Amino acid sequence: MRIAPVRALPEIRLYASHPASGLWRLTHQEGQTAEPEEEGTEADADGPEPQPPYWAYAWAGGAVLARYILDRPESVAGLRVLDLGAGSGLVGIAAAKAGAREVLASEIDRNGVAALGLNAAANGVAITIVGQDITAGPPPPVDVVAAGDLFYGQDLADRVIPFLDRCLAARINVLIGDPGRAYLPRSRLRLLAEYRVPDVGEAKGAAMKPSGIFSFEPE
Repeated sequence: MRIAPVRALPEIRLYASHPASGLWRLTHQEGQTAEPEEEGTEADADGPEPQPPYWAYAWAGGAVLARYILDRPESVAGLRVLDLGAGSGLVGIAAAKAGAREVLASEIDRNGVAALGLNAAANGVAITIVGQDITAGPPPPVDVVAAGDLFYGQDLADRVIPFLDRCLAARINVLIGDPGRAYLPRSRLRLLAEYRVPDVGEAKGAAMKPSGIFSFEPE
């Protein structure tokens, strides 16, 4: 892995895949780019490692959320923030840099957990890592939940949406970053901003589609 600035986010450096790392082949299934692995599907600690290394890439939903938070630090400054399904920790790092009082990051892939710690240290920020699926329980005591790229699968969306509803019931603000994936609950969203950020699999120099930052609203 090499540490390098994130495209569209030069303020943040992450340990990331590169051509010589060989990681990209692990994100392909039958010649197609796989969708991110669902939170809550970790293998037994002594078993095989089934999760592709999605934490080694900056996905558009996380990148657009991080860009929004850095551009609008008032959205998290002085608040407790949860980066849900954190992956590389990009969003949590952005929140810490923007002045969040405390940042939690939930991630179930044990390699992702390790990468999270390394990335936080590389950016000089403190993040509390929760290495388990928290979507079945009550929300932790935070003020803001940031969810990037969590609506690529029906089963995952069916777990995440009730968790986010419990967050709203607890008066927690919910921010969602997404480039328009298949199971995004569009009827529940209020658009706050749009940015053009690269997504995984997009070639450098290719035209980038806009990705949105949304507030998750009650039904």
